Amino acid sequence: MASTRSPYPIPSSEVRVEIKVANSRFIATLAPAFSVDEARAFINRIKEEFSDASHNVPVFLIGHGDSVTAHCSDAGEPSGTAGRPALAVLQGSGLGDVVVVITRYFGGTKLGTGGLVRAYSDSVRAVLEKVERSARVMTDTVMVAFPYTYLERVRRITSSCGGAILDEEFAADVTVTARFRVEDTPAFQAQLIELTGGTVRAEVIQTDEMLMPWRDFK
Repeated sequence: MASTRSPYPIPSSEVRVEIKVANSRFIATLAPAFSVDEARAFINRIKEEFSDASHNVPVFLIGHGDSVTAHCSDAGEPSGTAGRPALAVLQGSGLGDVVVVITRYFGGTKLGTGGLVRAYSDSVRAVLEKVERSARVMTDTVMVAFPYTYLERVRRITSSCGGAILDEEFAADVTVTARFRVEDTPAFQAQLIELTGGTVRAEVIQTDEMLMPWRDFK
């Protein structure tokens, strides 16, 4: 069954950024995560990669909006100086299904409470600047066969309904395979029926979830 949730931005891929603050290194690694288990597995992987670090501060948001699971930890830093400020920046990004680990290598200079808050916040901001955003959406792949005389008009209505043509086969008729967001398929079907006087209908051959660039939703 198709999902009815509204699309929201998620990270397209894993990203890493390093900043330096008073000789301490802060390495922020961000990735998509679609469950708490995925987020915890990512956190453990980063902890193993940087097992010699002073701290590995984890934050994540699973879901989005009113249905979100949030988590943060100071990971040995003074209470309230790492996890909470990092999570606040992440929450302000608008992203969902996202996990970040900020790794710190202590450089010998104490930053103080305010300095730590700024450093962990700035680390998350820095990695967010590098993130490409996508959305998980339900799509229909449809197939439709029709006489050659309809080809250009079918191409136009496919485009006008937000679809993408995946394949065109030319035999006795033209067979077009196209992909639409599930909410756009009925409009395409209606226009196709109107165009052909009800003689041609599209067949949905597959419905699945895929990533699409978030800019397509703006």
